[in-house]
Amino acid sequence: MIGQRDTVSGAHFAFTDRWGGVSAAPYEELNLGGAVGDDPDAVRTNRELAARSLGLDPARVVWMNQVHGPDVAVVDEPWGAKPVPDVDAIVTARRGLPLAVLTADCTPVLLADPVAGIAAAAHAGRPGMVAGVVPAAVRAMMELGAEPSRIVARTGPAVCGRCYEVPEVMRADVSAVEPAAHAETSWGTPAVDVTAGVHAQLERLGVRDREQSPVCTLESGDHFSYRRDRTTGRLAGYVWLD
Repeated sequence: MIGQRDTVSGAHFAFTDRWGGVSAAPYEELNLGGAVGDDPDAVRTNRELAARSLGLDPARVVWMNQVHGPDVAVVDEPWGAKPVPDVDAIVTARRGLPLAVLTADCTPVLLADPVAGIAAAAHAGRPGMVAGVVPAAVRAMMELGAEPSRIVARTGPAVCGRCYEVPEVMRADVSAVEPAAHAETSWGTPAVDVTAGVHAQLERLGVRDREQSPVCTLESGDHFSYRRDRTTGRLAGYVWLD
């Protein structure tokens, strides 16, 4: 259920795998995405199971309506009856408020400044990485009092540069914005490494405490991959502060 988990100075980071839930094929088992065609009751149950396995109140977890853009929302409580905003990063200065990001090949980015008590979750697909959603999230954290030198960054399971094949023109366009994302597949064709691009962006901003998941979602049968399966579930990354 929780494939990876880490705690640094009271900042908690967790990434799910696909197991331990109640969804049926092709979403089996722990699909946490509510907009992929799965039974809403199954998704609700899965979100409850995942949150409780982390010691979190499912009703307190803050989600996004992800749209592959650069926009960030600052939150201090669950959305409740309010519409979930169309953003790809959320930031909070409320300790104990869990933030979540959904992925199935895109790079989930979890950030926290344990000293300032500020956390962020970002969804960095190829368009979002190019648009600068992760730098936008860091800047929003800084406006609330975070310092890049104190930010802890964790990126979760995502499609790797050896597997993310794209047309040459697309690779050139991405590389013009973020050279670190330039990649080649294991079979010798043009590719993009979104996670490498995200880490390069964080490095330039002064975020030094960074770790990257070794899992490639396309290669791992334990994780959902949109590029591999098309109709499939979504993984989640969670970040919160004591």
